[in-house]
Amino acid sequence: MLLTPSAVFLFAFTYWPVARVLGQSFLVGRFAGQYRPGLDNYARLFADQHFVRAVANNIVYAAGTIGPSLALALLFALALRETTPWNAVLRTLVVIPLLIPLVAAAALFTFILLPGAGLLDFYLGKLGMPMINWLGDPDLALGAIIAITVWKNTGYYMLFFIAGLAGVPQDLLDAAKIDGAGPVRRFRAITLPMLGPTFGFVLPIALVNALTQIDHVVTMTQGGPSDATNLLLYYIYQQAAQNDDTGLASAATVISVAALLALALLSFRAVERLAYHES
Repeated sequence: MLLTPSAVFLFAFTYWPVARVLGQSFLVGRFAGQYRPGLDNYARLFADQHFVRAVANNIVYAAGTIGPSLALALLFALALRETTPWNAVLRTLVVIPLLIPLVAAAALFTFILLPGAGLLDFYLGKLGMPMINWLGDPDLALGAIIAITVWKNTGYYMLFFIAGLAGVPQDLLDAAKIDGAGPVRRFRAITLPMLGPTFGFVLPIALVNALTQIDHVVTMTQGGPSDATNLLLYYIYQQAAQNDDTGLASAATVISVAALLALALLSFRAVERLAYHES
């Protein structure tokens, strides 16, 4: 009985929406509001070039944000793991982007990347470089979105790596140092394997962020130019809210969540296999 209120809310706001989206993905609209079951929504989805472009963009976006964000986060964590006043200041500077809402960060970077009048073009002009339309060029827009995401997420992931590094036994590092192992060898043989559980926690979070963080896309580019920054979640929003095509949006949601679950399970298994567990 004590669990009943939680169970009701869990069903109402988690399981029921999932079941409803799954059901709507198999309902094909007909005239006068009539529907029939079928796979037409999925057929239309895979035939839609905008969906194909959104998938390709999201793959590039995930690869461009997860790898650099985790690498920089681990690098900062290794450099700032010692608790000193100077390191405390540097940690704060790295974590500050985490405290800024993504919409506010997008507005800030819109001003920075504004062609001709933006801060970046201003300083590039001082170096004699030409004006660049960072958000209006299809070849550069997705890279700009990726750069903002890396800047925003690196400090967040760094906090987890600092916590993971605190769990690495210092006696193992000291013993390896006495045996003649250098910093790179100690990191590769001891630190990195023992960070396996941390990677197992951070990597799925990064995957979810790569699929769900579109506030800056909505604020800065609305998926343009020429679908260059259109990501899966924004494509789903377009179909559901702008085109009123709930069947297509539901099918895209099912495909996206299934792919996310599969990638999360693969990452769990890979990290679990590589992780070192102290007995």
